[in-house]
Amino acid sequence: MNTPNLRTERFIIRAFDEADLEIFAQYRSQPNVAKYQSWSEFTYSDAMALFQKIDYENFGVVGQWYQLAIADSDSNLLLGDLAVHFIDEEQVEVGFTVAPENQQKHVAKEAVLALLNYLFNRLKKHRVVATTDTKNTASIRLLESVGFRREAHFRQNIFFKGSWADEYQYAMLRSEQNFT
Repeated sequence: MNTPNLRTERFIIRAFDEADLEIFAQYRSQPNVAKYQSWSEFTYSDAMALFQKIDYENFGVVGQWYQLAIADSDSNLLLGDLAVHFIDEEQVEVGFTVAPENQQKHVAKEAVLALLNYLFNRLKKHRVVATTDTKNTASIRLLESVGFRREAHFRQNIFFKGSWADEYQYAMLRSEQNFT
């Protein structure tokens, strides 16, 4: 399966290309973006290494992570990204990161809704999950606003950036989605 090329009212969700990597590294290197992410620093070399290991021609392989670009539909300029992990044949994990200048503009919400629509209605996946730090209120608001249900509160389950942290796990079943 090839990587999807999804369109929303304002955005294109697509595979990354090399021209995206400078902007990708720039916003991911900012401390306020990295605060709740698995990285602390993110360089152009990190972006290139990630880009080179993603097999976009075989999108959807179980066990693999894929990064999808969220780009402006007019300029094709990178605004943020979606992470997609195919856990097994029926379950997918998703994540999102948006450049600070594009936050609070519903970029992630519009992109996540398009991705969920694709995963549930085109790929017929049964369940989509997302995990977030319990202090990441922006992520929590977004997940709940698109219909995710909080399933778990993991207490001090991850040693993260020097201390133990709590996480929430959210999920949505195909039967629970209310968009097409």
